[in-house]
Amino acid sequence: MGTRKIQQLLTYKVCNMDGSKIRGIICAILTPFTRNGKNIDHDKLHKLVDFLLEKGCHGLFVGGTTGEGLILSLEERKELLESVLKVAGKKCMVIAHTGTFDLRSTIELTAHAVEKKAFAVGIVTPGYYYYDEEALFQYYSTIAKEFPRFPILLYNIPSCARNFLSNTLILRLAKKHPNIVGVKDSTGNMVNLSELLTSKPVGFAVINGVDEYGYQAFLAGVQGAVSGTANVAPEFYLGVYENCMKRRLPEAWIYQTQLTKLCQILQYGRNLGLFKYALKLRGIDTGYVRPPHREPTALEKKEIEKHLKQLNLI
Repeated sequence: MGTRKIQQLLTYKVCNMDGSKIRGIICAILTPFTRNGKNIDHDKLHKLVDFLLEKGCHGLFVGGTTGEGLILSLEERKELLESVLKVAGKKCMVIAHTGTFDLRSTIELTAHAVEKKAFAVGIVTPGYYYYDEEALFQYYSTIAKEFPRFPILLYNIPSCARNFLSNTLILRLAKKHPNIVGVKDSTGNMVNLSELLTSKPVGFAVINGVDEYGYQAFLAGVQGAVSGTANVAPEFYLGVYENCMKRRLPEAWIYQTQLTKLCQILQYGRNLGLFKYALKLRGIDTGYVRPPHREPTALEKKEIEKHLKQLNLI
């Protein structure tokens, strides 16, 4: 993308630079595919969006880990975002995950998200290679400088992306770049999360990314969650969130125990085929996964059905 095009995109004035507006339950939406993962199935995608919004989700996180974003081509990721925005862009927050393993591609996807008027972007750390803190600081700084008027959510998931964003680095980036408005914390480290919550600047969003810690994270002070499990049972996580916000803690804990059980059933996101089969049992056909993900076995399907019945989801 040329310099002139970038400058044109920078004239897009956003009103959501304050990270405090990123809150609630944001579903890390699945990507439905046709058989063998060949193409995005847009009809099924739109039905899933409708289901999630009808259930009350406050936003959608597009092309992330649960959405198989890193095994889509750049053009497919653009296509996916445009498809979701077509249905949901005026109804909820649509946050585009634009992180890749190289800077140029991340800038390209971020420019597209800006052009199409996503609510914000989430950017995972580059992976495979190990990068030290200075390299990561330069990486995010370069992106933030390219899009100074557009909100960026850091995405910290070292279990998948290898590289870890320390609280020191997160705060350094937030101080340097006002458009870095928050972080999706998928580290699963509650001590680290609590320390960040006590030291973050006002207006900086800390969003939980580990579903089994939702209750604890809300009590610690996070303002929202990006959840893959919310695809299957958004009512569970919404129950945790809404009851925590109203300080109805016994009710919130009941929903959290159901949510945690569902996380266990879905193998904590290690097999996305289980998510899609579970949704099919709930009447929402989300198609197939893309290889090297695999479809569930007959035994796995039987177990999913049994457990969903126990949770009164079917």
